[in-house]
Amino acid sequence: MADSSNGAPGTSVTVATPGRELDEFENPGLPPHRPRLADRDPRAEKRAERQVALLFLISVLGTLLFFAGYFFVPLNETIERLRLQNLMLGLGTAFAMLGIGVGIVHWAKTLMPDHEVTESRHEIRPEKDRQDAEKIVNDILDESGIKRRPLIRNTLLGAALLAPLPAIAIFRDLGPLPGNSLKHTMWDTGVRLTRDPSGTPIRASDVTIGSAFHVIPEGLNEVENKLEEKAKAVVLLMRLDPEELNPSPGRENWGYDGIVAYSKICTHVGCPVALYEQQTHHLLCPCHQSTFDLEQECEVIFGPAARPLPQLPIEVDDEGYLVASSDFQEPVGPSFWERG
Repeated sequence: MADSSNGAPGTSVTVATPGRELDEFENPGLPPHRPRLADRDPRAEKRAERQVALLFLISVLGTLLFFAGYFFVPLNETIERLRLQNLMLGLGTAFAMLGIGVGIVHWAKTLMPDHEVTESRHEIRPEKDRQDAEKIVNDILDESGIKRRPLIRNTLLGAALLAPLPAIAIFRDLGPLPGNSLKHTMWDTGVRLTRDPSGTPIRASDVTIGSAFHVIPEGLNEVENKLEEKAKAVVLLMRLDPEELNPSPGRENWGYDGIVAYSKICTHVGCPVALYEQQTHHLLCPCHQSTFDLEQECEVIFGPAARPLPQLPIEVDDEGYLVASSDFQEPVGPSFWERG
């Protein structure tokens, strides 16, 4: 029986009989192609080409804006200058990436061929596959129109060459820097310890038990690259009962009558260690809670920091001012700097 009906109007069921196959669905094929405006009107095509080139030029201008902020906006102590540089860096990077992305999308939607192609599966033939792949690449170049659209090609090349440069510049600042610039700071024999930010020298008598001073080297406020030097040289100065300190052999003279100085830069990722717990004699980094024990030469007792804070050897000069005995004996800052 080929079909049956239960008598209800509009209801029928087709049943396959032995030896007879069900009819296959007819292949509907691809929908009819609808040409775009740029396909029909040469003026629209030219206008779309100029729009794509303009987007690539915006990418180029964004890259130039990034470098203008990076190289030509000098930083100082004012927050306005820092905000201006951050604004230029952010907008420059955004326009550089957005111009290329939107330009390529607009190019594909308005100028590149939009027809659909189907291809039957075939056996693997290495040499034939290589030839087919080469043909596909050539077809892509021909269909993209990049060979016959020099305006788009040239602006795309310019944008693509310049766009990665901001990332290279930013990653370059992560170090390592040339030479031994991360291994030495402004501290040296006889350099006075001064208050941050005023630069006022500190006498040993000014530092009482339980007090903590944020310290910079004398002359820091007068140097040209002040922020870079301060990022390496800033120090915390504290005074404990000398009986509570446990210096290791060779470091007995690195402090003065219970006064000790340690780098303020956390050895985890470089955040400022700005919290001092007077009762426990612990220094705490607020970023990731690395904790350093001042009684044990600032060894790590909690948190992700990998090594103790570097100690600055200090002494007192003839006028009673605290001065450095030398520079730090190890690199300051994150541990990867030391390993680099």
